[in-house]
Amino acid sequence: MGASARIEQILTEAVAGGLPGLAAAARLPDGAVVEAAAGVRGLDKPAPMTPDTVFWIASFTKALTTVAVLQLAEAGKLGLDDPASRWLPGLAAPKVLTGFDAAGAPQLADAKTPVTVRHLLAHTSGMAYDFCHAELARYGRATAPAPLGAASGVPLMFEPGSGWTYGVGLDWAGELVTAVTGQTLDAYLAEHVFAPLGMTETNFLPTAAQAGRRASVHARGEGGAPAAIPFGMPPPPHPAMGGGGAYSTARDYLRFLEAVLADGAPILKPASLALMKESVWDGPEVGVLPGVNASLCAGFDPFPGETKGWGLGFLINPKPGPNGRAAGSLAWAGLANCYYWVDPASGAAGVFLAQLLPFGDAAALEAFGAFERAVYSA
Repeated sequence: MGASARIEQILTEAVAGGLPGLAAAARLPDGAVVEAAAGVRGLDKPAPMTPDTVFWIASFTKALTTVAVLQLAEAGKLGLDDPASRWLPGLAAPKVLTGFDAAGAPQLADAKTPVTVRHLLAHTSGMAYDFCHAELARYGRATAPAPLGAASGVPLMFEPGSGWTYGVGLDWAGELVTAVTGQTLDAYLAEHVFAPLGMTETNFLPTAAQAGRRASVHARGEGGAPAAIPFGMPPPPHPAMGGGGAYSTARDYLRFLEAVLADGAPILKPASLALMKESVWDGPEVGVLPGVNASLCAGFDPFPGETKGWGLGFLINPKPGPNGRAAGSLAWAGLANCYYWVDPASGAAGVFLAQLLPFGDAAALEAFGAFERAVYSA
């Protein structure tokens, strides 16, 4: 059985186990590219899942936004260690959450360190997501929510540069691209990343032609059975979200991972790509998303108990992974159980796409692991 057939069988078995539909694409260690799909595009519109199905890729967007910022650094339009407030006034005077008083009121202090561009890309700014950070969730329950542009209303969880936590830094980085270039993030990426790579299926607002190929987002309800839910990223004039607003197909995103394998060509210089591959912060907490909001995240640790690293855009595993990837491989994920990895040592890469909440679904992770093993056994 060839690699494509084995991968399709894995996806088919996962669908038989209860997942609505899956698509995947991989670059094998020998350089061959394979695609597969199984199941349906949605339980509410049961057209067969196909490799060209369009998915909301959520935080896959973060690496694309990182590339945009690194391109601007290459062009001398910004410095990675510049204060981000130079272009984003909303970050000029951030507050740090230091705790809560006896009545449960949040206690805030002025940040002593400016948030830099590098902090935004590396998740070391102190910015968090409330669905996976208990203290920020508690803060949100005690206060009125604030929009992205109101930094004073969304405190940092620690002094910039003193820790790692997953959060909205890449949304701010997307706003930074617009502030520096005058282009919206979606327009910038279309011109400087998607077009050079031939990524014709990746965008922030699916086209009319893509609409019929979109997969529905699902959520597990009471008892664990998935059901389709209404979902869509807000259209313009809402800003393109650099942290999670893009749509794509498995093969189209694989084109981006192939550029990573090619030392960044044609979108980045090797020195810039090296910044994505070198860890900025190491620790067992890196890449871990606690299940604070169980409807969105079931809890996730990509390598339980192990020290992981985070570069500018990617999770890095310092040790070989259990399913085949070599030490130094790069990876990340998207909220609706989308996962990818790219392995510079072997030349392999894989994209696994589902549309199911909460993140960290056990069945989806099991299927993703089997998919990775199939890529390396080809």
